[in-house]
Amino acid sequence: MQIIVNDEAVQCEAGLSVAGALASLNLDKPGVALALNQQILPRAQWEQQSLQDGDALLLFQAIAGG
Repeated sequence: MQIIVNDEAVQCEAGLSVAGALASLNLDKPGVALALNQQILPRAQWEQQSLQDGDALLLFQAIAGG
């Protein structure tokens, strides 16, 4: 199946969770946050959330500010 990661098309196996996809793409790094189809997805849900063909992930570095 094909998903979009940071505006780039990526092939991955069907049925992967968000966590599984990030691990297979070597993108699961500390401090990373993500949006799935323009909705913030809490890290606690990454294991349970399965990806569908055409889903879009936007990864960004979470930073503290004030």
